[in-house]
Amino acid sequence: MKILITGAFGQLGSSLEESLSSKYEIYKTGRSIPKGEVGIELNIQNIVYLKEVLNTIEPDIIINLAAMTNVDDCESHPELAKQINAESVQNLVNCFNGKIIQLSTDYVFDGNNGPYSEDDIPNPISIYGATKLISEKIILNDTNNLVIRGNVLYDHSLNNKASFLTWVVESLLNKKRIRVVNDQFNNPTWTKSIADVIQLCIIEDTKGLYHWADEDYLSRFDFALKIAKKFNLDISLIEPITTDELDQLALRPLNGGLNQNKIKKDLKLVPPSIDNCLDAIIDRGVI
Repeated sequence: MKILITGAFGQLGSSLEESLSSKYEIYKTGRSIPKGEVGIELNIQNIVYLKEVLNTIEPDIIINLAAMTNVDDCESHPELAKQINAESVQNLVNCFNGKIIQLSTDYVFDGNNGPYSEDDIPNPISIYGATKLISEKIILNDTNNLVIRGNVLYDHSLNNKASFLTWVVESLLNKKRIRVVNDQFNNPTWTKSIADVIQLCIIEDTKGLYHWADEDYLSRFDFALKIAKKFNLDISLIEPITTDELDQLALRPLNGGLNQNKIKKDLKLVPPSIDNCLDAIIDRGVI
């Protein structure tokens, strides 16, 4: 089976390659290819080149990770966010007849009453959340497709600036003080955890909408403290701050996060704890 991954050179793309490459023929694509990586340059906004790549590879499944994920940049450039997060997804649907697995986010909710289940009604409060919700609707127009919502995905990689874990560890290693919000609640999810779930969804040909998140539901501040303690770093360098004090351009859901009961029941899964995930990351010898 051939699987094409768009936006494959972020932290989740790396974990997916690790999980899937022993069983499937994996094709990694991205708008640009990082130095030392192997892949295919592909901007899914370019429908002509998209068709060419799909005709050449003839994948059985597309896993779409391509997205504009900087929440404040989306707020500053709403048209660009719509083009990348929504219209590009429509391009995939228009050009490909096979199964598409789309990664989405708890930012489709307003954060008033999380963690959220699949039955809860979305109400995004940011451009990012709104454009990701549009992409979900596009994908779910085909009942063979799958949308998996995740939140606060993390791993440790010096090559990826998007990981909260990497930011905390590298900042504290360099004795840099950091301010972390204490009023945003989620259930942070290791990228290997969600990659393994995606692999199982491929095996089981899972369809529709599902949530996946790891076990612990806590504030970003408490997550940062857990990280510091696990990596034996100085917790006194971590200062709590409220979301309002950060004065960010886009609104953030405060009580976000995802309820995983549906996928736990349907696929007989048990979410891992943060402690277990961090132990596994440390065992890899990342620092």
